[in-house]
Amino acid sequence: MQEFKDKVALITGGASGVGRSLAFALGRRGAKIVVGDVDKTAMEQVSIDLAAEHIEAVVAHCDVTSADSLRAVADKAADVLGGLDLVFANAGIGAGEQGAMWEYSEKDWQWCFNVNIWGVINSIRVFMPRLLASGKEAHFVVTGSGNGAYSILPDAPIYTTSKAAVHAITENLHYQVQAGNLPVKVSALFPGPHVVDTGLFNSGRVRPEALKKEGVEGNESGINSVDDMKRMCEEFGIELKTTHPDEVAEMALKGLEKDAFWLLETTPETDAKIRARADMILKRETPVPAMVG
Repeated sequence: MQEFKDKVALITGGASGVGRSLAFALGRRGAKIVVGDVDKTAMEQVSIDLAAEHIEAVVAHCDVTSADSLRAVADKAADVLGGLDLVFANAGIGAGEQGAMWEYSEKDWQWCFNVNIWGVINSIRVFMPRLLASGKEAHFVVTGSGNGAYSILPDAPIYTTSKAAVHAITENLHYQVQAGNLPVKVSALFPGPHVVDTGLFNSGRVRPEALKKEGVEGNESGINSVDDMKRMCEEFGIELKTTHPDEVAEMALKGLEKDAFWLLETTPETDAKIRARADMILKRETPVPAMVG
């Protein structure tokens, strides 16, 4: 998709982080934006900020764990902006787990899987038929994570598991549209190359009441922001490099202009880890984690 002007782009989890940056990057290229989110405060702010830049946009409540909620947003996109050309299944959370995975609360697993995995499944079931029915060139983008897709970081097993599933779903979707010679392109977006400065570590702010844990505020890991992670790394003499969400959005759009599947920027260190993991599998070596916190 070489031209974004006048295209309608729907972004789940679009009121903050990478989703917000995608909204502005697309809007500045002339696209019409539909932001779906559950964070009321962030929704109010992004609505004000988009209007200030004269970007045509609709900001609506959107719970990706509910197919009905997604259908309502899709209907609004059609009624107000005339349809859909791009969908970013971007909403995601971190459960904030810590310690031995056999001791995690079932509510942590349920919440993360509901949003990260079922959010993508629901988005595919609701939006793909609409994109296909239009008969026009369209794009479906899924935000994943290298943690799960091509590496395993054992400090966050719930998140890692969810993102491993998300990438498997994304790649299968890509193969199916290719096999059917369908007009919708599929892409896998991997925010990075460093830790992205988003609110992922503060996902508890949108945790549903039914899945809250008694006596627990914030993440059990004690990391509720990128700044918390930086301070923890400093204690061990590690410099944590970060990436701004705006950089991720620009990388993603440059890839979409080329119809790339892999919306991915890595470092030499990351590439080395991917090669090492592939070699480990091919050589049947016993996995050894690089670091466990």
